[in-house]
This record gives sequence, structure tokens and C-alpha cells, in this order.
Amino acid sequence: MTINLALVGNPNSGKTTLFNQLTGSNQKVGNFPGVTVEKKEGPVKGHKGVRAIDLPGIYSLSPYTSEEIVTRDFLIDEKPAAIINIVDATNIERNLYLTLQLMELETPMVIALNMMDEMRNNNIFVDLIRLQEELSIPVIPISASRNEGIHDLIHAALEVADQKLKPKKIDFCTGHVHNAIHAISHLIANEADASGLPLRYSATKLVEGDPLVMARLKVKEPERDIIEHIVEDMEEHLNTDREAAMADMRYAFIEGRCSPAVEKTGESLEQRRSIKIDSILTHKHLAIPIFLGVMFFVFWLTFGPVGTFLSDGLSFFIDGFIAFVDGALSSSGANPALQSLIIDGVFAGVGSVLSFLPIIAVLFLLLSILEDSGYMSRIAFVMDKLLRKLGLSGRSIVPMLIGFGCSVPAIMATRTLPSQRDRYMTTMLIPFMSCSAKLPIYAMFTAVFFEKNEALVMLSLYVTGIVVAILYALLLKVTIFSGKPVPFVMVLPNYRMPAAKSVLLRMWENVMGFVRKAFTVIFIATIVIWLLQSFDFGLNLVDNSDESMLAFFGRIVAPIFAPLGFGDWQSATALLTGLMAKEAVVSTFAVLTGASSSAALSAALTAMFTPVSAFAFLVFSLLYMPCIATLAAIKREMGGMKAALLVLTAQTLIAWLVAFLIYSLGSLLV
Repeated sequence: MTINLALVGNPNSGKTTLFNQLTGSNQKVGNFPGVTVEKKEGPVKGHKGVRAIDLPGIYSLSPYTSEEIVTRDFLIDEKPAAIINIVDATNIERNLYLTLQLMELETPMVIALNMMDEMRNNNIFVDLIRLQEELSIPVIPISASRNEGIHDLIHAALEVADQKLKPKKIDFCTGHVHNAIHAISHLIANEADASGLPLRYSATKLVEGDPLVMARLKVKEPERDIIEHIVEDMEEHLNTDREAAMADMRYAFIEGRCSPAVEKTGESLEQRRSIKIDSILTHKHLAIPIFLGVMFFVFWLTFGPVGTFLSDGLSFFIDGFIAFVDGALSSSGANPALQSLIIDGVFAGVGSVLSFLPIIAVLFLLLSILEDSGYMSRIAFVMDKLLRKLGLSGRSIVPMLIGFGCSVPAIMATRTLPSQRDRYMTTMLIPFMSCSAKLPIYAMFTAVFFEKNEALVMLSLYVTGIVVAILYALLLKVTIFSGKPVPFVMVLPNYRMPAAKSVLLRMWENVMGFVRKAFTVIFIATIVIWLLQSFDFGLNLVDNSDESMLAFFGRIVAPIFAPLGFGDWQSATALLTGLMAKEAVVSTFAVLTGASSSAALSAALTAMFTPVSAFAFLVFSLLYMPCIATLAAIKREMGGMKAALLVLTAQTLIAWLVAFLIYSLGSLLV
């Protein structure tokens, strides 16, 4: 029998770090059924039959976002054996707001009081016994980043799960809120029992006006009228609205019963340090230039001394392996066609992509450090004002930042945005963000044509994508998406030293995703490309690829790209295969040029491109229609293929115009 432990907590409470400590790298990532909100689950190390489920970070159980809805539906419908509520020890009062709501679900529960090391450094003292008595829930001090207290936490969680120890019912409401909750509780007792919802939870949600709970309870119209009269009477006496009344009630309990268990001797060390750092990094005029400087340094390390050294080393071994296999096949008298398929097709295509694996690893390592340190949250805060001028909600920055990793989960993340206007507009801008799948293209061309200015060229590509997205957003704002965006609220965490294990695991997930794509999509693409460029329409093996089926199709498309400086059929074909996966552009060039080594590929590209046309090609690759997986995500989020095709057609047209301007101006200047 599997014991499921649900990890629930506020964003930035250390929930994911704890999950990584519990499961290591043995975890499964997927979406909740029917929605594109991600969940992670994996077996707890050292405890057979025990699984941890990492639920989305939330601030409450109110149905404002997809994360909140799927988290509470999972807790109610899936009925985990126990809830592990992760609470930030440096900000207990705010985190306990969610705790009080979780207690109403009547599920066995323990509190993981995380970041105890920071709490001690910040001169904060918690009376654990008193806090545990007030909440009637086991409170286990831990430091997830240092792997401290994890054993005690699992032991406590399994104990409450085994004994089915539900939180004691605490009546933390008073006055008119108390009267409203208890009056509604008596009114809906039968409905709550029939629906399987806890009575106290149901009553508080009806006071808040939760439409999903109202529908699930199947409350009849007469009872609905009575409930509304009860709530209106409460609002009239308290002179506030229903949601504010419930929030005030919970915070009053926290202030009166829980806060005395927490002693703060003054402003914490972490807070003082964060304020000092923020005075520079979030400065009104310096924030964006500093951010660009940070990203330039990241790209310099990635495509400069560190990434290039590692990539060249891996390329050396790959080229040596290909040469060894080629020699072995020749000496064994293998069929020439089969040898060409293996060497010129599979090895050249997949090997050319894999040679950029170290660059992907270094980039994601650095980005994970920035994210775990708390800096990326500051960028979201800094960019909020700019985004609002573009007609976007500040919330849009989160999926747009995800877009620098991959457009598919970024587009999925737009479901967290509260309005359809914001969701659609953000979805249309995300493909302009430079996803990691395009990195092999950038790395290949910058190494050949811009060796002395690789970091600068890389930064210019990312900035170009952002600038084009800004101009496109301004156009959308005054045309099809007129109106005001929804307000943005975000809690900024203190700056922290990133946990090495968490950073490395995140890097490992991205690297393995890249490797899986190389041996699936890219593998199949290289075989198809080799077949098309090796045979004519009579299925005869050709001596010259110019006579192949692929050359025929490439020549049909090539004239479209001639004004951009790359009108040959090989470049056109590479861009077409890039619709399957952007990395396929690199493998296509490797197969079409017959380059069995990095040096041979560089020589072939130099013959095909000038520095100006190479940069125009990079810009077009950055901006044109994304891969098929992204197309499917856009179709799903925007409600149909027609809308998705219109979006992608407009994007490709923009890519052509920008690349044309760059090539035309560049040709005049050079």
C-alpha cells in the first residue's frame, strides 16, 4: 500500500528543496489531469512504499489561480495520508495563514518549520512547544537546504498518517464571523456530508463566496438566499467585505495565539542584507542595466572560457569516436549506404547536437543559481512597471521568464494569469523569448563567425527577442487587446545562498531533457533528412545531394530567404526541419554538408554565409515560427488551430521583416 505525503506551502518557502532532499533525482514530473499545472512526485528515500507529492506553491486555498484549485482538489479528492505543510521560519505569521486553512481539511498534518538555520542567524526565537500546543499539530524544525531534521519530519508525518491524527478542531473565529460560519454550518451539514467535504471548510468557503464549493455542495436556491443574507448581515456589522472579514479573522488568531510563540529581537540579518542589496539591484535607474550586465556575464561564462572549453573537449571525443567507427566500418567492408547512414546521418546529426551539451549544462547551472538566490524574483518586480506600460500584467513576467527555458511550459504557465486577455497576449509574446532549444544554433554560428564577440552576440540576440516582443505588445495593446491588465502581487524572498543539491538537480533535469530530445526527435529527424538528401524521387541513391528529394523541396522554399542573405536550399531545409525541434537545424547542416567533424562543419558554414548573413540567420532562427510542440500548446491555450496558425504566421512574418532589415543595413555598413 502506497503512502502519499503531500507537500504544501507558500512560494519560496523551500518546498522544492525539501522535495529534492526527500526524493533525490528519482522523481517524476507531469501535469495534473486536464490542466497544464505541473506536479512532481517521487519515492521517499529509505522508506519503501512512501511517496512525496510536490504540489504547486500557493498562498491560500481560494480559487484565484489554477495552482490553488488543483492543490485543494488534490488534497480533498485524492486524500493523501498526510500533509506536510512547509512554513518559512523567518516569516511564520504570513505562512500560518495557509496553515489555518489546511487545518480545516481535516487531514493528518505536520508542520515543517523550514530555514531554521536562517532563523537562528536572524536572532529569531520560536517556542516550538507553545506553537505546537496552539495549533495542535506536530511542529518539526528543519533546514531543507542543509538536510537537517528531515528524518524527524518523515517519522512524524508517517506517525500521524498511521494513527490518522487529524488536527484538533480549533474555533479560531469570533464575533460576527463566528456567528456566520456556525449558522451556515448548521444549514449545509447534510450537503457537506453527501459531497465528502469537511463541514468547517465548506462553511468558511461559502462565507468567502467560493463558487466552486457552492456548486459541489449542490446547495439549493432557498438555502443560497439564506446564506447570502447571513453573509450580508456579517458584512454590515463589520463594515467590510466577506473575504476581508475572513482574512482579518485568521490573522487575528495568528496575532493573538501564535505570534507570542515567536520572539524577534529586531530586523533580521537576512532582511537587512536583502534591503542593502536591493538598494542597488532594484534601483530605479540601475536595475535593468545591472540585469543586462549579469546576463552578459552569464553568457560570457557559458559561451566563453567555461562552456567553450567543455564543449570543445566533448567535440574532440565525439569526433574521435565517429572517426573510429567510420574506420571500423570501412575495414569490415560494410555496405556504403549503411555506412553513410550511420556516419553522415545519425552520428553527424546527433553528435553535432550533443557537442553543445556542456553549454546547456553551464547555462542552466548559472540560471538556477540566480533563481534560487532570489534575484529572479527581483527581476519580476523590476519588470512589472514596464510590463504594465505594455498592457501586460506583472504576473506575465513569470511565464515569459520560463520561456527562456522552453516555450511549451511557459505557455502552459499562462493559465495562472487571472484574465483571458492577459493569457492570450502573453501566449503570443512568449515565442519571441529565446528558448534553450535555440542555443545549439547560436553556439554553432557564433563560434564560426563571431569567435571574439560570442557573449556580446548572444546578449544581442536575447535583447532583440525582448525588443521585438515589446514592440509587438505595443501593437497588440492598441489593436486587439485594448484594456487594462490585472494588478500584480508578489512576495519577494530574502536573498539566500542557493542549495547546491537543488541547483544541480534542476540543471540535471534540463540536461537530461536535452539528451532525451537528442536521442528521440533529433535522431529520427537526422535519419529522415539523410534519406531525403541521399535519394531521388525514383529512390535511386544519388552521388550529389543537389539531385535529391530534399534539394527539390528546399529549392521551392529557398527564394523566400534570398533577400535575407541565405537563399541556398540547405539553409531553407535546415529552417524547415527546425519546426520539429530547433536543435535539428544544427544536425541538418551537419548531414547536408557531410561534415563528420566540428572543423569540417565550420568550413562548410563559412562557404555558405558571410558574418552579416549569419547574424540575419540567427535573428530569423530566434524569431520565426516555433516548434510543433509549441504550436500544439498555443492551439490548446487559445482554443483552436485557426488562432494558433494566425499567431505563428504573424510571428514568421515579423521574423522575416526583422532579418531583412538587419541584412540590408548590415550589407550597407560592411
